[in-house]
This record gives sequence, structure tokens and C-alpha cells, in this order.
Amino acid sequence: MRVLAAMSGGVDSAVAAARMVDAGHDVTGVHLALSANPQSFRSGARGCCTLEDSRDARRAADVMGIPFYIWDLAERFRADVVEDFVAEYAAGRTPNPCLRCNEKIKFSAVLERALALGFDAVCTGHYARIVDGPQGRELHRAVDPDKDQSYVLGVLTTEQLRHAIFPLGDTPKSDIRDEAERRDLAVARKPDSHDICFIADGDTAGFLRGQLGDAPGDVVDTSGEVIGEHDGTYGFTIGQRKGLKIGRPADDGKPRYVLDISPVDRRVTVGPREELAVDEVVGTAPRWCGPEPVGMLECSAQFRAHGAAAPARAELVDGALTVWFEAPQEGVAPGQAIVLYDGERVIGSATIDSTAARAASPA
Repeated sequence: MRVLAAMSGGVDSAVAAARMVDAGHDVTGVHLALSANPQSFRSGARGCCTLEDSRDARRAADVMGIPFYIWDLAERFRADVVEDFVAEYAAGRTPNPCLRCNEKIKFSAVLERALALGFDAVCTGHYARIVDGPQGRELHRAVDPDKDQSYVLGVLTTEQLRHAIFPLGDTPKSDIRDEAERRDLAVARKPDSHDICFIADGDTAGFLRGQLGDAPGDVVDTSGEVIGEHDGTYGFTIGQRKGLKIGRPADDGKPRYVLDISPVDRRVTVGPREELAVDEVVGTAPRWCGPEPVGMLECSAQFRAHGAAAPARAELVDGALTVWFEAPQEGVAPGQAIVLYDGERVIGSATIDSTAARAASPA
């Protein structure tokens, strides 16, 4: 089988590619250049896609003895991921750029080009598993719960899963680093990248300010009383506690959390933690990692990449997905993805459009 191995320059994708070589496949490595003006070097674990990363990927490919190329996808990445990220924050929503990158770049642009060039599959270093089920290929959680990345892969369709390979899903991360050392890969102890890859310094609010400019407004309590100021609603997300510029403490002495974000009138509403709780979510643009479900689903639902899935029921009606949690959840924000699971299997996902509290779950 001809396999295109996406190599970021990190340890995971390098070992994934090496395992494909060991399995006897015809492997070609490719590094995705996602920045028009990449930095020369990484700053510890901040960011990725630097010139240093591309060189690390090339060295790993040389150790394996496989062809290696760099694909320039910077324009597509900016349009589909970066500009979407900025637009979502400008609208008071909280997007997940890693999930959007998987949907639009790695398993759309890259996979489409790979298939056009005669490759059979794209291999990545994601921690997830693909299992052959009774109705075709299924996406499952990785065996290492601390590294599981099935959430950010919940946008993949059945057809995309047919051409995807995740060789690391059955292995704990600590073992991957040891394996990389045995293979003489120089990236064996390279720090994992984290945060948002195109915001290398980790200052999301500063990045957004540079894109959107200052847009000062009021911080108000649930009664509408102005209790503080802000520089832009894009600097907040639902459930946020830190960084609130509040002039006086709450009457009850309890901390306040962001409850609502209104970019139109530049208003951020804060209040007590108990008002964060919601038990109904409506999602749009659903995508299914298998057959589209029919009727009421008994499932679990996850709305953060590193959060736990909560027991829920879900139903698809007229293209919109409604999810009812068995117990109220905090910090659920429009713009996030909600991913549904049947045990370890990923059912599919949708983008959260709205939330509600004290909704009556259907019987």
C-alpha cells in the first residue's frame, strides 16, 4: 500500500511513519508548510511548523530511508483555519482550530492531493484507533486516555476514515518516546507542541487584538450593572474566571465567571459559577464517523479536547443536533465542537450553536 505520512517534525508523526515502513508499505513523508513566514526555531513546546520542525522531519525521513517533500499549504491554512478562528472569536464564539485543521487541511486538502497522486492512505501521529466494525471502519479512542485525540478527529467522515491510518492509538506516549530512541530518531525527547500552532507565544488575546483591533466595552453583572471594562470581547470565553477587569468584588464574595459574550454591544456578562450550568446543547453542521444515526441516541458527549465525556441523549432533527446532558455541564460555549461517543467509538460531531439551562430531557 502506498502511504503518505504527514510528518510535523515531532516524535509522534516520526514513529507513526516508521511503523508504516516496518509494516512493509511504500511510504513517502510530507511536511506541511502552514505559515507564509515561518519562524526559524520553536520556543520550547510553543507552536509548530517552524523551519526547525521541517528540518527535524526531513532528518527523521532520512533515517527511515523514505522520500520526503514539503507541501506549501499556507494559503489554504490561513483561509480555512486562521481566518475562521478570528471570525469565530469576533462573533463571540470559541472555536477549536486543531479540529478545523483536521477537517479542512489534513483530511481534506492533504488527503485529496494524496489520492490524486495515487496514494492509498494518509498516516498521522494522532492518538486514536480505527477499528473494522460491522458497518465499516470506526473511529475509537486511543488506549492512552491522557493522549487520546479522538475528539479533534470527530469531524472525519466514513470515506475519510477509509483512507486514514493512526498507528499510535494502541500505545502509551511514554513507550513512543522509548521506541523513537531505539530507532535513533533525534526527535525522541523533543517537547510536544501545545497551545495554538499559529500563536507561538501563547498570547491568544494579543493575536486577536492584532487582527481585530481594540474594541473596548463593558463588563456587567447579571442585573446589567457595569462593574468593569474590557479591551475586546474576543478576549473572553464562556466559563472564564481569570483576566476579568472588575472594579469591585461580588456582594457574596464569590468569584465571577463569564456567562455571556455579546460582540454587537461589546458587552461581557459575568456572574456566579452556578449560572454556568447548562443541560441542553444545539449543534449545527453535524458530521458522522459512520452511518447517520436515526432516532434518539443513548450516548456520551464531550465538548472539550481534554475533558471527560458526560452521559447524554441526542437526536438529529432537520439537520440540527440536540444533545441533552443527564447532569448539568459548565463552560459549554458556542463555537466548540460537541463529539458524541458510544463507549469508545466516535459517533460524530457538530458545532455548538446554542446552549440552555434546565431543559427537560425527552423521556
